[in-house]
Amino acid sequence: MASYVNTLLRKLLNVNDATFCNPVFKQDKKGQMHLVVQARLNKKSSSRCPKCGRKCPGYDRRGVIRRWRSLDLGGIILEIESEAVRIECPEHGVLSPSVSWAYEGSSFTKDFDRTVAWLATCISKSAVCEFMRIDWKTVGRCVSRALHDIEPDIKARLDGLVNIGLDETSYRKGYRYITVIVNHDTDSVVWVHEGHGKAVLEEFYSELSEEQRASIKVVTGDGARWITDCVNEYTPDCVRCMDSFHVVEWAMDALDAVRLEEWNAARRELAELRKGKEVKRGRPRTDDKDAGAIKLAKNKADSIKGSAYAVGKAPENLTESQRMKLEEIRRDNGRYYRAYDMKEKLRMILKSHDVDEARLLLDKWRWRASHSRIESFKELARKIKRNQEFILNTIRYGLSNARIEATNNKIKLIIRKAYGFRNIDSLMDMIYLVCSDIRIPLPNRPIHLKQVS
Repeated sequence: MASYVNTLLRKLLNVNDATFCNPVFKQDKKGQMHLVVQARLNKKSSSRCPKCGRKCPGYDRRGVIRRWRSLDLGGIILEIESEAVRIECPEHGVLSPSVSWAYEGSSFTKDFDRTVAWLATCISKSAVCEFMRIDWKTVGRCVSRALHDIEPDIKARLDGLVNIGLDETSYRKGYRYITVIVNHDTDSVVWVHEGHGKAVLEEFYSELSEEQRASIKVVTGDGARWITDCVNEYTPDCVRCMDSFHVVEWAMDALDAVRLEEWNAARRELAELRKGKEVKRGRPRTDDKDAGAIKLAKNKADSIKGSAYAVGKAPENLTESQRMKLEEIRRDNGRYYRAYDMKEKLRMILKSHDVDEARLLLDKWRWRASHSRIESFKELARKIKRNQEFILNTIRYGLSNARIEATNNKIKLIIRKAYGFRNIDSLMDMIYLVCSDIRIPLPNRPIHLKQVS
């Protein structure tokens, strides 16, 4: 009977190098049932240093029982008990020996930690806490232990980089950012760090060996000058690409500035027409020219105010009402429509696949923008001139920051599901786990690697 119980528990607990006996049911103060089993490691696996795995002599027996929680068995909390002894490692000193069913320093089994980590990638943190009956902070520690077991050396991701992209994303209110670097070839995050700016990017490059820096051929990012400075300093032979998404974003900012100017001008015009005029109830008379002028000015101001979506979307995606709004702008506000037309022309140029054609069209576009008498677009033309080669490199190499923008969306989803992170290390562990091809091994299930497109 004892042999049968031992075999059954070894299968249930997924442990092959220990003997289990004396299963006992207990009830805690909350009325929850616990099944506690006693464990003893086999001689070959016992008394090993958790740091180096070396077989070590015993140091003392304190008469204390250690306990590890395993996955629930039919809703019953399953726990492993074993006597707490200490060993003396010649290299690492006096410490508790390793056990095959748990990570060092953990009070949970490996299967429990991995299951919590897997759940944390799929559902909200509060749901994980309730389902697994653990504390909020414990989830982060389980994720960290599982990640560093599956991938002990995160820095190995920095080997063999060829095409990388970088961007920053906000993870907390108060302008708190993290910088994320993605491998375009594997679609996985290779490096993440708190903060943003030149100092953070320099820290990334400082962690790379000369061989790792030499392997990088292309870096994509936005138009920040500090990115260019770092690329030129640390990887001078690398090609710098500026993503088209950010160029269109610049154009949208310039267009928004024009929209605001035109709206304020229309409001001032309406205020001037209304000045000194008595507001009467009811429909104005047909021969009241002042009322007609006020109505036209009000319609103009309203059409500008409600046009943000119409001018921001691509023409092929406009609804019928947005097309009508755009037609109103074309008819009533030439300056605003010229700005919109320049934004659309730039967007179409950036879709080109021919570098020489794109260069010619960009030169023509810059001339038009610089002579448009619209200050925000004149400034945009100067920015594009400074970054034109980087923009053309994006067309030449066919790379964009679309992957890293998608990664940023994943990160925002991670933060939203967890209702924020107080511990930045827990957030970074989750990013490394979710934004990669890692597959967490679950009990009694085959491991399927993610297919990288």
